[in-house]
Amino acid sequence: MCAAGMLFPVMSGFAKFLGEDYNSLQVSWARAFGQIVFMMMFFVPRFGVRMLHTRRPGTQLVRSALLFASNASSFLAIVFIPLAKAASITMMAPLLVLPLAWAMLGERTSAKGLVALVAGFAGVLIVIRPGTELFHWASILPLISAACYALYQVLTRQIAGIDSPETSAIYSSMFGGFGMFLILPFVWKTPENWRDIAYFSSLGVIGGMGHYFVARALAYAPANIVAPFQYMQLIGSVIVGYLFFGDFPDFLGWVGAAIIVAAGLYTGWLQTRKPRSVPASSPAE
Repeated sequence: MCAAGMLFPVMSGFAKFLGEDYNSLQVSWARAFGQIVFMMMFFVPRFGVRMLHTRRPGTQLVRSALLFASNASSFLAIVFIPLAKAASITMMAPLLVLPLAWAMLGERTSAKGLVALVAGFAGVLIVIRPGTELFHWASILPLISAACYALYQVLTRQIAGIDSPETSAIYSSMFGGFGMFLILPFVWKTPENWRDIAYFSSLGVIGGMGHYFVARALAYAPANIVAPFQYMQLIGSVIVGYLFFGDFPDFLGWVGAAIIVAAGLYTGWLQTRKPRSVPASSPAE
């Protein structure tokens, strides 16, 4: 999960470059279709075409649609706002996994976890600062991205014992890779130079590697435990944003991000605590 958190900011940096000249839907399609091509080249020689077989095609399709919606929202957002700001808001995803994992997977959380969720939303408000001149409408898009990605993670965990991580990784981009063929002719712009071609081509490779790491992580441990390790993505986004675009979060941006990260790490710690045994002499509750 940490490795994925360091790869995604690089992909977002390339997407932000492309978003200045190309439609975000085209950029999102390149990311999805490129991942499919990369995964086919990387996994089929090793696992054979049997990896394309899924026992939950409906769930895989919903996962794929959610991931595309998450990427499209994020790629459109970073056209207008800095990478670090978008990443800070998107970091709500691990917190949103808590109630979703409880409702869908039976991975119970505590009242303290719900308090941490509220604290995380408070951190988002500090980053977004609605009602001030610093607020930008695009700040809402990373929150939509976070919600879609949280649900995507829970569904990934749900089928982790049913389909292999390789199968889940390649199906995660089917919706965006092939479904977008219906819309692509209306938004297509031919890449203007080799640099743009390289950026477009790299999106799928980087995204594919990142989401394979996510699928592998969720196959090893419950979603509400490994999800907080995505916060490596915030560090990577600050580095990429500064090196590529000269953006650096202001003081309140750091404060809001710190609250979000602290809330997420706290929830992860809560999930790893072993329940204390009740002494034999204690009355039943």
